[in-house]
Amino acid sequence: MYLGIDAGSTTVKALLCDGEGNILRPFYTPNNGNPVPIIRDYLIKLYQDFPDIEIRASAVTGYGEDIIRNAFGIDRGLVETVAHYTAAKKFLPAVDFILDIGGQDIKCFQIRNGAIDSIYLNEACSSGCGSFLQTFAGALGYSPAEFARLGPFAKRPVDLGSRCTVFMNSSVKQAQKDGATVEDIAAGLSISVVKNALYKVIRCANAESLGEHIVVQGGTFLNDAVLRAFERETGRQVVRPGYAALMGAYGAALYALAHEEQPHKAVLTAEELAGFTHSVRAVTCSGCGNHCNLTVNDFGSGRRFIAGNRCDRPVTGKQEQTAHYDLYDYKLSLLEKYQGGERAPGKPTIGIPLGLNFYELLPFWRTFWETLGFNVVVSPLSTRELYLRGQYTIPSDTACYPAKLMHGHMEALLDEKPDAIFYPDMSYNAEEGLGVNHFNCPVVAYYPQVLRLNVPRLGETVFIDDFVSIADQKQFTKRMGEIVRKYFPAVAKGQVKLAAQRAYEAYEQYFRDLRQKGQEYLDIAKARSLPVIVLAGRPYHIDPEINHGIHTLICRLGAVALTEDSVSHLVRPFPVNVRNQWTYHARLYAAAKFVAEAPPEANINLVQLVSFGCGVDAVTTDEVRTILERSGKIYTRIKIDEISNMGAVNIRLRSLFSAIEDRGRRQRA
Repeated sequence: MYLGIDAGSTTVKALLCDGEGNILRPFYTPNNGNPVPIIRDYLIKLYQDFPDIEIRASAVTGYGEDIIRNAFGIDRGLVETVAHYTAAKKFLPAVDFILDIGGQDIKCFQIRNGAIDSIYLNEACSSGCGSFLQTFAGALGYSPAEFARLGPFAKRPVDLGSRCTVFMNSSVKQAQKDGATVEDIAAGLSISVVKNALYKVIRCANAESLGEHIVVQGGTFLNDAVLRAFERETGRQVVRPGYAALMGAYGAALYALAHEEQPHKAVLTAEELAGFTHSVRAVTCSGCGNHCNLTVNDFGSGRRFIAGNRCDRPVTGKQEQTAHYDLYDYKLSLLEKYQGGERAPGKPTIGIPLGLNFYELLPFWRTFWETLGFNVVVSPLSTRELYLRGQYTIPSDTACYPAKLMHGHMEALLDEKPDAIFYPDMSYNAEEGLGVNHFNCPVVAYYPQVLRLNVPRLGETVFIDDFVSIADQKQFTKRMGEIVRKYFPAVAKGQVKLAAQRAYEAYEQYFRDLRQKGQEYLDIAKARSLPVIVLAGRPYHIDPEINHGIHTLICRLGAVALTEDSVSHLVRPFPVNVRNQWTYHARLYAAAKFVAEAPPEANINLVQLVSFGCGVDAVTTDEVRTILERSGKIYTRIKIDEISNMGAVNIRLRSLFSAIEDRGRRQRA
């Protein structure tokens, strides 16, 4: 037999299957906060009932994947999306959309070209999940199973919308006052669950966008009213497996079957389980300045699992740090020499914010002002604390997080008491020849105006927010001469010309270094057969507070991480389906073209970073997807902002790497 385990956030599922996928010993129970003793008891009882059973391979998925794998010697761990897709294919080989509604979370993913593509997860609360229905069932005096049986017999289902539980309580009470039956309320709540998944999580415009072959699963779909509501809302007849609540475990068992290896040592034997122990202790790591609070799980016989580590240092004493090739880290290192520095007495001081386009223009502007004889102070790298310092001056919460961070950078610079803060309006960026124009996006171009009007403390100093462009060196020199002498009349015209020349040289050197390192990493990837991920975004996505360490996750998964601007220059201009007038977006399209044209053996893929508050990305995501999928490449998008669900990001990246591995295996076959 082949063992599959799904150690979820609230439940534990397990089962076995034979070589044809027939299911044995399905098991489903709450995890009680610790899945280890539950799986131990499951295995012990299994061996007691079937003393001659041979478990030839095993796999585990879910939130408890790592601890279960280490505790019981499970062969393989796999990401949840792959487990669910593997199981769904068994019931519907042509499946192109899977919706899983569990007790606390919703997972939806589309299948394109035989690989998991778009993934949607509820990131904030559990409204619209199984616990949502369970809460109301209990409030009305029914068990979840009894409540589920009432919904299909409703004559007039109540329209309750798709709001959260707090507001839904009021709607239910009002429905009761209006004479609604329990059946009508049960059906109305089931419809709300479906609408929440479709319009709040997936945000689909119509049923056609979901796909033609749909599998629904998760314990919530065992409720016939939820199933019926979904079919009525979408106009689709869907497949609900009889083991809808166990699809993660079933997919893990099928995965173990497909990846069986010799010799067989799939899980702890009955004799080993007899001596199984599990102890837990908390320690504080002193390996670096993070001082991580680690949880050490000891299972005896030298097996243990340590959780809570937030850095790359090994925590078991047996691992060795492996080399990683991360262009995000390299870009930050290039900027380090432009960030610090002592103030020389007797010189005026200019403050520069390290945010938005200045993540790319810092070498340019620092060189310019230092050549003129100014001290330069640069705001520190972004942090959550920095954001909160400036939060009181943010006029609208709908702006992207990178823009909102600029308010904190202004506060930090004002504390340094410079003679002036320099943050110009820049409608245009440098001309790179990749599009029909070279604009900055409106937020990057004109955010200095927002700061001027909303940060009261800017009145304490001179705020230089004049309009300027670096697209043409001759025009720039003339314009900056006017601006500099406007605020600092003693500066000579010849000094400005020299400062401009050196600024352009520093800017060009920055990109030469970046592209040279990018090519070096590509050569290393080719020589060592490493996968490459172009983590495509914008210059400010190297800010650790903005990217949340996604590039580090990519490297931990064994890939080389590149940036869009390290490869965009390798692509000639080409036609796109949108007006290609913004420099940063033209780089995105060029990076996508570079990935699309890369040969399969190069194993180069792209992940696009998108800010929740970026309206323009509604256009860029569609175009980048089109460029990649036209060449049969997988498109991956990760939404980031001040609130980031790194668990969802990890699932997304592991799903991509699994799809890449599967494609490579099929190509080799």
